[in-house]
Amino acid sequence: MHIDLNPKLDFRDVLIRPKRSVLSSRFEANISRSFRFRHSSQAWTGFPLIASNMDTVGTIEMAEAFRPFGALVALHKFYDPERLAQYLDRHENPNVFLTVGTGAADWERLAAVKAQTRVPMLNIDVANGYTENFVRAVGKLRDENPDAIIMAGTVVTAEMTEALVIAGADIVRVGIGSGSVCTTRDLTGVGYPQLSAVIECADAAHGLKGHVCSDGGCTVPGDIAKAYGGGADFVMLGGMLAGHAECGGELQYVEEDGRQVPKSMTFYGMSSETAMNKYHGGVADYRAAEGKTVAVPYRGEVRATVETIAGGLRSAMTYMGAENLKEVPKRTTFILVNAQRNTVFDR
Repeated sequence: MHIDLNPKLDFRDVLIRPKRSVLSSRFEANISRSFRFRHSSQAWTGFPLIASNMDTVGTIEMAEAFRPFGALVALHKFYDPERLAQYLDRHENPNVFLTVGTGAADWERLAAVKAQTRVPMLNIDVANGYTENFVRAVGKLRDENPDAIIMAGTVVTAEMTEALVIAGADIVRVGIGSGSVCTTRDLTGVGYPQLSAVIECADAAHGLKGHVCSDGGCTVPGDIAKAYGGGADFVMLGGMLAGHAECGGELQYVEEDGRQVPKSMTFYGMSSETAMNKYHGGVADYRAAEGKTVAVPYRGEVRATVETIAGGLRSAMTYMGAENLKEVPKRTTFILVNAQRNTVFDR
């Protein structure tokens, strides 16, 4: 048994200290970034925000809505290969990661898509990124897709971030138990405060010319600014995007003035009993569900939410004097507000 006495932080534990700025308007804050990757020869430019590969969020409809913003969607892994190929063919620069797991069916589905079209971005997703089997799967995915931009996760520590980058990941997803409908921390006692995980994993990845994606824990736009400030190159959202017209959750209606009006939408974790029943015939007797199912208010089209997120980020950048998103970590000083007061952490 070992106890780490160093403080670990979630987004709610800090605020960003304002700094003198030469920006005269939020309009001057550039939230687009350009990336080159350790393994893939592709370059990518856009708003590095990613919709999660949950089946209620990572939809083709969400991808269409995100395109005008230059943002990305990790599509859920349960689409038919034909529909995935059609979307990829329809756009010269598709803004989607195709998601796979480590099972044979996932690789067969990917092969079926690749037989029809080019797949430029891949997301290999498991709940526990600490197994040797997962590291081998990342290496295999890289060997079979040498030019793809590959995102892999999830992990929360520097050593596994390094292992995944070396194995073939261009982007490492960071976050265990931090999602709004994830119950891993309650069920297993395993997890890591999200901001500290991002800071430590980003430091490890950047030293190897890799990148990280903060996955989970963001509940308001300010959390997204904190994630970028902590060193995240990309930020993935689930709960903040749930309940929109582009989502795949089941709608519940109420009657108003003689007509049916959408009131709420189902949202659940991909390790929940709902997801297990839907895709795997139930929860296997050797495991337990690690997600919950909730009803979130129906919020209409996602465009307004993305505009609010982008606006909040631009405003944060004007407060810290960062003209470009890439500058945000260098301009960020975190102030602890819920733990050791009067302590600051400079990025």
